[in-house]
Amino acid sequence: MNTLNTPTRKPDLPPGPAAHLWGLNHLQAMKPDYLGFVQGLQRAHPDIAHVRVFTEHITHVFHPDWVRAILVDQAAHLIRWERATEVFSISMGQSVLVTEGAKWQRQRRMLQPGFTPKRVAGYAELMVSAAQQALDALTAQDPGQSVNMDELMTDMTLDVILRALFGSHQVTHARPVSEAIQTLSHSGISEMFKPFSWPLWMPLPAVRKVRHARSTLNNIIQQHIQTQQSNAHDDGQDLLTMLRLARDPEHPDQGLSAQELHDQTMVMFQAGHETSATAMTWWSGLIARHPEVAERIHAEVDTVLQGQAPTPSTLQQLPWLQASLKEAMRLYPPAAVLMTRRACQPISVGPWTVPQGHLIAFTPYVIQRDARWFEAPDAFRPERFLPGAPDIPRGTWLAFGTGPRVCIGQHFAMLEMGLIAAMMLQRFKLQWPAGAAWPAGDLAVTLRPATPIRLHLQPRGPR
Repeated sequence: MNTLNTPTRKPDLPPGPAAHLWGLNHLQAMKPDYLGFVQGLQRAHPDIAHVRVFTEHITHVFHPDWVRAILVDQAAHLIRWERATEVFSISMGQSVLVTEGAKWQRQRRMLQPGFTPKRVAGYAELMVSAAQQALDALTAQDPGQSVNMDELMTDMTLDVILRALFGSHQVTHARPVSEAIQTLSHSGISEMFKPFSWPLWMPLPAVRKVRHARSTLNNIIQQHIQTQQSNAHDDGQDLLTMLRLARDPEHPDQGLSAQELHDQTMVMFQAGHETSATAMTWWSGLIARHPEVAERIHAEVDTVLQGQAPTPSTLQQLPWLQASLKEAMRLYPPAAVLMTRRACQPISVGPWTVPQGHLIAFTPYVIQRDARWFEAPDAFRPERFLPGAPDIPRGTWLAFGTGPRVCIGQHFAMLEMGLIAAMMLQRFKLQWPAGAAWPAGDLAVTLRPATPIRLHLQPRGPR
């Protein structure tokens, strides 16, 4: 039986599929293909759907007006799902990603000055330098080479975040770092479907793997913090110096504790390159598969940059490039699933009221592929985001979330991705291998290609 078309019988809750065996049928469908499950929900119930899994009631919200009504207008009445924050805290501690209430507000106030557009623009030169070094190495290889784009983008964005965080650009441990982050990412999404996690001291293979990954990242972060602090000057422009000097505007005598410094650095380190690398990997594949789009961007880059390195100001003169990045993140948002919220009091959603204690889920991957808001929603059409294009309804593009907990690093990410993309298309034509299949998505904490995207990078020569 297709339970997606069987309405819930409770008249006080939004419509949704029947919960057999207290929702075990839903749990079994979610675990192997969560995005497919939610897409099925949205097809049956385009605006909102209620699902029960054991004792939890989950309302999936798809209509963009209602998404904003909850995440923007009623954000003060929500907390992040406790199970998710418990899982994330394993790798990211009590950082701004997982804290709530006054503690989160204090952390956000202290971190925000380091991520304003003006402050972020100051990192442009180091972003260009990191990309330049990686692209120089590619240029020295055989023309038409086949390149694993995930590895390339991971190396570049790791280099960028190391320079931005610590003022260092010695990437000597890219592969262990990438493997550790992927271990924690896949473990994290798996743990979401379990009622509890085994303690890290348990001698189980899966736990041992997580423990090793966590230790790898903790050691790297702590080594960099100690090295940077021993050579630190208060006029340093790196993010770690900003964190060390950060003070709460409401309590100017209070800075971050040593543990808070470590935890905030850890979340910046992981999120600061993982999401950008993922977005850029999908973008590179889409550009290679759509040569007509690539040609427009090649012409735009050549005309505007005239062979020079891009800057924050010249990026604003590259509308096709910027639009292609936004469209890639519409189709493949790195955070394909936003952290689920719990209602701390009744929440109004259109004609419905979500009771206190219920969960509310938001899935950008599904919302951003709704044919009501995007014509041919599965097609790669950057022109949707060009200046002068029809307005895209607010709440339909959620690549960085929305509301008070919108991603603090969104300006950093867009600048980083824009600079890397411009420099890559200055130098190379990205070619899709003949006969290669487009990869499926692999949902962990981020949405990555399930199989590597390997492209031929054909040098374009000087322009």
